[in-house]
Amino acid sequence: MQTILNQLFVGLSIASILLLVAMGLTFTFGQMNVINMAHGEFIMAGAYTTYVVQTALGTGAITLAFGLALPAAFLVAGTLGLILEFTVIRRLYGRPLDTLLVTWGVGLMLQQLARDLFGAQNVNVSAPSFLDGGVSVLGVSLSHSRLFIIAMVVLSVIAIAVYMQRTPAGRRMRAVMQNRPLASVSGVRTKLVDRTTFFIGSGLAGLAGVGITLLGPVGPTLGLAYIIDAFLVVIVGGLGQLRGAVFAALALGMANSFIEYNTTASIAKAGVFGLIVLFLQWRPQGMVVQQRRGLAT
Repeated sequence: MQTILNQLFVGLSIASILLLVAMGLTFTFGQMNVINMAHGEFIMAGAYTTYVVQTALGTGAITLAFGLALPAAFLVAGTLGLILEFTVIRRLYGRPLDTLLVTWGVGLMLQQLARDLFGAQNVNVSAPSFLDGGVSVLGVSLSHSRLFIIAMVVLSVIAIAVYMQRTPAGRRMRAVMQNRPLASVSGVRTKLVDRTTFFIGSGLAGLAGVGITLLGPVGPTLGLAYIIDAFLVVIVGGLGQLRGAVFAALALGMANSFIEYNTTASIAKAGVFGLIVLFLQWRPQGMVVQQRRGLAT
């Protein structure tokens, strides 16, 4: 029983990280049909923002620095995404393969920029003292850092859900996602909605970068370790579906945890990928499908 509970917590930890990384792609890929391969570099930008804020404030204000890094990382990554959308992506809407190639190149340039600014070696970010250690529940050790990431993910999901369902800007975003031409002729400024969507999606990647600093060192290729898994979460969950992304992250996290317990990390990756292939053969549109009205015939 204790083993099962421990693997459940490990799976929940993996799921929270996957969801934290994938939430931004739920907007940019799922709603805008833009394959943003630079999303991983926006994660890296959020992680380096945490490092810069902590370095600027010094070791005597680690807790304050970490708190300030959360909005700062969102703004830095969101601004990078806004610049990318305004200069490049806006000319490539409706051409997903072109966006893949272009953003891949942008990602490589951002990696090189990080090397020029911070060096090729990884840097370490100190966690606040209140995140040291952990608690024991039913014999299972729960680290404070992973509990913090889980809490941050829960709050982010709630905030995004409220934004999408309860605010005029969120309703305009959903309208553009469901039927762009109809939204446009109805007076919705679709270009402004696109920029807002890209800003939010990229900003969420920056938040993910802050959370990932609690798990290990920060380097120029940090985002590469998460970008493929994030795309898989979005595809399995259903394009543009926040609820589907939550379900998919939980399913993939749990599957990875229990398979790896009895095998190795590499076999677990392969096993999860095999399960994804089988699932998409059965349900190619993902777990949650956008309901649309059709004309009666």
